[in-house]
Amino acid sequence: MASTKSRRGVVLDGPAPPRVRVAPTCRANSWEDVADLAATLGIPLDEWQEQALEAAMGERSDGRWASKFIGMSAPRQNGKSQLIVSRALAGILLFGEKTIIISAHETDTARQVWQRLIDVIEDNPTLEARVTGRMNAVNRESLTFGEGLDKQIIKLKARGQSGSRGFSADCLLLDEAQILGKQAWGSIVPTMSARPNPQLWLFGTPPTASDDPFAFARVREQSIARKARHCWLEWSAEPGDDIESPETWAKANPSFGVRISLEACADDRAAMDDQQFCLERLGMWTSDDAVRGVIPMSCWKDAVDEASVPTDRFALGVEAGPDLSWASVSLAGQRPDGDWHVELDEDQHTKGAGVAWLVPHIKFLVENNPQIRAVVGDVGGPLAALLEQKQGKWFFNGTKVQLTPMKVNDLGVACSRLLDGVVTNSVHHIGQPQMASAAAVATKRKLGDTGLWVWHRASAISDITPIQSATYALWGSQNATVSKPDRSTDSRKVVVLS
Repeated sequence: MASTKSRRGVVLDGPAPPRVRVAPTCRANSWEDVADLAATLGIPLDEWQEQALEAAMGERSDGRWASKFIGMSAPRQNGKSQLIVSRALAGILLFGEKTIIISAHETDTARQVWQRLIDVIEDNPTLEARVTGRMNAVNRESLTFGEGLDKQIIKLKARGQSGSRGFSADCLLLDEAQILGKQAWGSIVPTMSARPNPQLWLFGTPPTASDDPFAFARVREQSIARKARHCWLEWSAEPGDDIESPETWAKANPSFGVRISLEACADDRAAMDDQQFCLERLGMWTSDDAVRGVIPMSCWKDAVDEASVPTDRFALGVEAGPDLSWASVSLAGQRPDGDWHVELDEDQHTKGAGVAWLVPHIKFLVENNPQIRAVVGDVGGPLAALLEQKQGKWFFNGTKVQLTPMKVNDLGVACSRLLDGVVTNSVHHIGQPQMASAAAVATKRKLGDTGLWVWHRASAISDITPIQSATYALWGSQNATVSKPDRSTDSRKVVVLS
């Protein structure tokens, strides 16, 4: 896969992660089976498509899907059709689903997906031999596999002609979901109730002023609020991003450099006004006020210093997400000019979701960087699941690595200090996209009547652990006194995050 470059000039392998990722916890996951099947059939998936499957294909302990409703918002032409075809064939070949329906608002869009499905089948004689019936008539398209009790079927429906009738299925794949109104949605959802283990996918782009996005917006809202067992994935730029920057284009388009070229984005920018470009190519929901966090993004950008390097008072900050589906490690330290530096350990993104990697990685960092003075975290949050207490001290499970716990007031002071440092330009960072995404959406929660506040986990619309871990690291760098380094070592040696 082609690479993009960050503001720091460092090559980032693979696509930027979704800006918003909400997925319930699960006991097992079938995403690799789907990806392997797709590769076998000659439609290898892009990395971002595999990321989407990983979020959506989780299973509960009873074998049912962890997410019944999956929503995916991304700019056009990034490869959603390939994902639809892969999921449909997996339903037939892997999951034994009896009825699968592919639908789009317009007939032409539906037919494009259908032709892609037919091409895959015709390119694989073994698969084609399993087809026992085929109908290609417009608005009556279907593929039948097997006979009798083993009969399975994939149908194509264009909602513009068929409305919402006949949408009962084990797997329903709805393209152009930004044009799925309240009445149609109210007819479709009940038809899934009688199915033993249904899954409904919504694929779309941010709605325009003339669209009726009730279904898409509803699933998005419920997912972000974590009010249902939904999954939501959204690739987009953020308020305050430079819409002229190729880095912003890469962040919003997961197939940038593969399906979407730099030249194509530049052509779109020249042809569209700001609002059109933000909507169509950068995937930004124009009505979304919830994405605006408390950190002014203009100040965050001003705090970028690509050459920033800390040389003393090193500390690590650690945080895990509310459902332990993600975690972050950040480094903070003081620079030679007296200002402060925070940096996300990007190695976490090579280790995937979950927290199984976290404790071994922290142990490795501490053992190989004796100049780290403290590892700091919030023992009152999700991180506590990875800790054990011995004689009043906190340690990471199964290790001798000690965690410096933050008191409630410490958390409030730390959050205020990071915000103040960014605004006054005394705290610097190197412009990492994951850190910027977290900073853009992090909101605050008041700490009673103390006048202090902390980052609000529950209201976050995406992963904010990068900014939380940076906050803890900064506090540790400025305040922590435990686990000081051995002064026989060079305390001004740069910490290596790898």
